[in-house]
Amino acid sequence: MSTQTLPVYRLYIHPKDIIELRRDIWNDAPVTGKLTVGKKKMDIDLVFRGSHIREFEKKSYHIAFYNPPIYRQAKEIHLNAEYKDPSIIRNKLSLDFFSDIGCLSPSSRYVFLNVNGKDEGVYLELESVDEHFLKNRNLPEGPIYYAVNGDANFSLMSDIDQKVKAALDYGYERKFGKPADDLFLEELIISINTIPRASFEKEIGKLLNVEQYLIWLAGVVLTQNYDGFVHNYALYRNSETKLFEILPWDYDATWGRDLHGRWMEHDYVPVEGFNSLTARLLDVPAFRKRYKGLLQEFLQKQFTVEYLAPKIETLVSSIRPYLLKDPYKKERTEVFDREPEFIYSFIRERSRFIHDQMSQLD
Repeated sequence: MSTQTLPVYRLYIHPKDIIELRRDIWNDAPVTGKLTVGKKKMDIDLVFRGSHIREFEKKSYHIAFYNPPIYRQAKEIHLNAEYKDPSIIRNKLSLDFFSDIGCLSPSSRYVFLNVNGKDEGVYLELESVDEHFLKNRNLPEGPIYYAVNGDANFSLMSDIDQKVKAALDYGYERKFGKPADDLFLEELIISINTIPRASFEKEIGKLLNVEQYLIWLAGVVLTQNYDGFVHNYALYRNSETKLFEILPWDYDATWGRDLHGRWMEHDYVPVEGFNSLTARLLDVPAFRKRYKGLLQEFLQKQFTVEYLAPKIETLVSSIRPYLLKDPYKKERTEVFDREPEFIYSFIRERSRFIHDQMSQLD
């Protein structure tokens, strides 16, 4: 199989700015830099990105373009180090899987990063879920919210301290839209928690794209992203349908490993998933039946070794040559080489587990 040539990103950051970034890794005030891709030179702002991943030796970056303001139909990108994932492919494999099953999902590609003349290795470039994400897909404009912590659990109670939330929009960060749009998010959350059981099926369909949510739920359960129910997602309100849709985000802790790269049992996440919205939807017999049907469809088509192996092999072959130049990964190529079989084993075991648990959805 021929290998793919990765784009090389050459980043220049003034040495004093690197010192400033590393002095306080939690500071979100950006520094300026220059990014060169081929013959294209751009002025940028950048900052370290992520929560726990900021502490890792191999840093991840959030890059915003300002001269020119747009590059490859985006105003900003995320460069993820995928430091704890021994395969480096789980995030991309997951996001592509969501797209394959019919869920809105950010695009991604691998690049090779060089900072001030020093190779930093293989990175996953992630598309930002913002107004350009919508424009690139010919979708109507609408507010977008990122779930930034465990309070984004669709509940009136905090998932962090188990107390009543001081505000309905706790756990969310508005990425695109106006402050007035927050009322739609607040309406969604309070409705999820207050609509009577007898009218929930009818009323929730006026606020949420239920079919799309059930597709997303199946994707989270199959890939087993434990954090994906209260974190690692974005919400978009389609201004034409007036309905919220949900998107995956940051899916490296999947396919049998947790966020630290450790082995996670294939039966760790139950077939019914988590969070208040999921519980209420699956309490409706028609929604529960539809969710079961989606799981059966995906288990037969997309969530199989036969379907995913060619994709996994393509990803692995595209980045394998570049690992030898990655200072953080080059000594761990033997582990990398074993990861595809690890993922295949997870798919088989997870598939059997879901099949066995399917009767709980009757």
